[in-house]
Amino acid sequence: MMHVAGSDVVTQLYTNRGVEVSQEIIDAKRAELGLDKPFLTQYFTWLKGMLTGDMGISYVTGRNVLDTFMEKLPATLLLTVLSILLTVLISIPLGILAAIKQGKWMDHLLRISSFIGNAMPNFFVAILLMELLSIKLGWLPVIASDVSFQSAIMPTLTLAISMSAKYMRQVRATVLEELNKDYVIGLKARGVRSRDILWKNVMKSAMVTILTLLALSIGSLLGGTAIIESIFMWDGVGKLAVDSINMRDYPMILAYVVWMAIIYVLVNLVTDLLYRVLDPRIRLGEKAKQ
Repeated sequence: MMHVAGSDVVTQLYTNRGVEVSQEIIDAKRAELGLDKPFLTQYFTWLKGMLTGDMGISYVTGRNVLDTFMEKLPATLLLTVLSILLTVLISIPLGILAAIKQGKWMDHLLRISSFIGNAMPNFFVAILLMELLSIKLGWLPVIASDVSFQSAIMPTLTLAISMSAKYMRQVRATVLEELNKDYVIGLKARGVRSRDILWKNVMKSAMVTILTLLALSIGSLLGGTAIIESIFMWDGVGKLAVDSINMRDYPMILAYVVWMAIIYVLVNLVTDLLYRVLDPRIRLGEKAKQ
């Protein structure tokens, strides 16, 4: 897709510098980077290098792609961990509360809040937080000056607000579904306390659904949230990907695509393994087949 976009890294480099050069210089630069070769030749050259641990050199910076990528990864990891933790702390308790208070004013208030949170795009939430916390109150920097906890607060809040709104509804629906099942009615009939039923039985069953949602979010966050990282100038993998796409830096773009593929495969693998731990029916099914 980058190759059919109508431009390449050489054109972008000279355009950004604001200089006009001859076609001979452009052709010489393309030949130096190997861009004068057929598309499939370029691809298989890159593939051969990747399989041997060499992901190439950035066309823009001239630095090793893997080294550059690893430098940006800690920032994305920090944002991912903080966002997931805050989302879990907000969405699970509020989702359970909404389910327990079904049909009451608290349930209606939480559901309306979740609809509003879902309706607001991330970039809009980011602008609102900038206006309130940075410009009006002056508590936080408008953009991230470094990879620190203070600089991570607003990007984390932006991501957590959107994810919490979505997960709160899912947690509520899952808990309600479990509360209406026969085994819950049986436990209540035997005099088991509602609190024990909720935490020891209902939540254990509901965690399979919640875990699936978290796994998808973790994969997305580890891939870098491009819009949020670009808005807050957060120096992570997502911003690196956006900058690389703008400059047509093919080796860096390919490294990002490979990273996304690896992350989703690993996250799904870990999730499947956790299913076996959380859901005894999977283990029993395996034993029955044996």
